[in-house]
Amino acid sequence: MTEKAIILDDKAMARAIARMSYQIIERNKGVDNLVIIGILSRGAQIAERIARRIQEVEGKTVEVGLLDITAHRDDLHTGADYQDKSSIPFDFNDKTVVLVDDVMYTGRSVRAAIDGLMDRGRPRSIQLAVLIDRGHRELPIRPDYIGKNVPTSKNEQIQVFVTERDGIDKVSIL
Repeated sequence: MTEKAIILDDKAMARAIARMSYQIIERNKGVDNLVIIGILSRGAQIAERIARRIQEVEGKTVEVGLLDITAHRDDLHTGADYQDKSSIPFDFNDKTVVLVDDVMYTGRSVRAAIDGLMDRGRPRSIQLAVLIDRGHRELPIRPDYIGKNVPTSKNEQIQVFVTERDGIDKVSIL
């Protein structure tokens, strides 16, 4: 597919992540008892960036985990050779979990992520941060923190690029 437009360039993406970071700090009155878990793949890089920004502002380190939702998706079936790529090397029971994804669309990925979290523990609460909210929900799930709302048609796609994986930071509409 060809790129129709760039929705966020590297600077706009950095501003959106900074804004979400400040909102997380404000809503939670600091970062005590808070962890951040990014949905693989690009949600993980965004989660790391949010945690770095929070550390710069608060002077406190927030633990960051990575969640592979493949086994919990309703549109994929994992084979016997499936290996969970999640990495959550800390206890998040009775903590506030900020779940981070790159694009919010139907809500099905977030539902799978919540199932994956609940299989691993019992958080006090789960908040949702997404870089892009494009609408078209099929499930009653809404993000708490949004980098940018981008109304789209169902025929369009949003592609998030992060330097760590793609060599560039930008969000495009295809």
